Amino acid sequence: MRSDQMKVGEERAPHRSLMMATGIRREDINKPFIGVCNSYTNIVPGHCHLQKVGQIVCDAIREAGGVPYEFNTIAICDGIAMGHSGMKYSLPSREIIADSVESMGMAHPFDAMICIPNCDKIVPGMLMGAMRLNIPTIFASGGPMLAGKPWQGKDTDLITIFEGVAQHRIGKLSDAGLEQLECEACPGPGSCSGMFTANSMNCLCEALGIALPGNGTIAAVDPARVEFWKKSARRIVELAKDPQSPTAKSFATEKSFANALALDMAMGGSSNTVLHTLAVATEAGLKLDLHKLDQISRKTPNICKLSPSSEYHISDIAKLGGIMAILKETSRVPGLIDGSAPTVSGRTLGEEFAAAPAPDGTIIRTQENAYSKQGGLAILFGNLASNGSVVKAAGVAPAMLTHRGPAVIFNSQEEACEGILGGKVKAGDVVIIRYEGPKGGPGMQEMLAPTSYIMGRGLGESVALITDGRFSGGTHGACIGHVGPEAAAGGLIAYVEEGDLISIDIPNRKITLEVAPAVIEERRKVFKAPAPKAKHGYLAKYAALATSADTGGVLRIQD
Repeated sequence: MRSDQMKVGEERAPHRSLMMATGIRREDINKPFIGVCNSYTNIVPGHCHLQKVGQIVCDAIREAGGVPYEFNTIAICDGIAMGHSGMKYSLPSREIIADSVESMGMAHPFDAMICIPNCDKIVPGMLMGAMRLNIPTIFASGGPMLAGKPWQGKDTDLITIFEGVAQHRIGKLSDAGLEQLECEACPGPGSCSGMFTANSMNCLCEALGIALPGNGTIAAVDPARVEFWKKSARRIVELAKDPQSPTAKSFATEKSFANALALDMAMGGSSNTVLHTLAVATEAGLKLDLHKLDQISRKTPNICKLSPSSEYHISDIAKLGGIMAILKETSRVPGLIDGSAPTVSGRTLGEEFAAAPAPDGTIIRTQENAYSKQGGLAILFGNLASNGSVVKAAGVAPAMLTHRGPAVIFNSQEEACEGILGGKVKAGDVVIIRYEGPKGGPGMQEMLAPTSYIMGRGLGESVALITDGRFSGGTHGACIGHVGPEAAAGGLIAYVEEGDLISIDIPNRKITLEVAPAVIEERRKVFKAPAPKAKHGYLAKYAALATSADTGGVLRIQD
């Protein structure tokens, strides 16, 4: 066993003594050691119940004949961090999580690992760390939150509250109405209930094969979730005992990533999944091409729309066969899903989704009745985004699939929020928010607030937004993010001026600044880059090492 290097032989007597000081028995030494990577913290709703989950998992591991060693990573709630300087730490926290997993798993060589993540950066951070360790690994997330109480005839969630803030600001929602929303839209533990980044990533783990079916859809408070955690714990002990078991990188193949990306397109997942998938692939030693991703999108029908793109939530598809049902229907497109890809259950992905029910036709549609014949995400290129940009096409109103308008410039999210709420943006405009990329932000903070404010002011079908930053998984509308190169790296977005015409053509994957090259070159000559926003601490280190969004924003030590 891998753990033998720290527990076998006379020279390891001190090590064994230290282990027994923690409460294990002498006879436990020869059992497989299982790392239980937990992201419990009681400030994050997606994680506040994970202390109990860790206990359930550890008990099940012991019953199955393993020795659980639980350790924790940090976890940042994007919703709570959003709209203030704390949001700059969200994406950078992904790297801390990956480093923590690697450090614990190398310093204490576990035989296998079970990861208990839930929210946005925690899932990809643990995936990145798992790729570095490359031991048998299972992901068993904390599960999604249920939708909140209905308001104006529809179930509510976090996005409802953000949009309610904008309605309140312009007098369309009373104080009492906003208070009612904030008290009822997030009813209990779990990752936020729509197809936002956290749930998107937990669902993608099923398609990658590194999590058992149900990982992304069984609600956190559903009794079936307890059995899911126990089943995952029992399975990781089985994998630890078998020297032929697949390791984490076994699920990081081109066909597994293609399956995951096809699922992402079919279910209209968060645009952030592109950033995180690129990062996980990089850690696994694979190079994912954004052009290939767009090819997958073009042939994947968008058969499922959940909040924020519809009134449905994760709990609705859980009742209909969950992710396996979406994969089964998507697999009807020839050559799109490779059912031979392995999964941690020991069965192939095709064997897993074979028993899934047929689409209900409403929440999960057939490919013949798809919302669109192409996927929920689109990759746009052009002079404004020569390295690519991402838009959640499934959340764009048909009238905004093509748009041309004058630029309204903001050099930070804070400026943008103030300007949008202050009435600076009008119908027809193209909002530019720059210096919010990995280096420029630093940290590429999510920007749910400005996009929600645009929606709340009734401009969702007449205003586009372009940024070198990124959006929340809860964002919808003509919002184009991940523009590369970013402004802080000398990207063209840095040279856009107020009133410049910008054209957007999502069907043809184009984003263009309509300014003559000679004019742009003159602007480059006189341009003065703003001073770095972070001068000390972790953000300064992160900004110095961060790469662009088209590489997943991973850190890289420069030669």
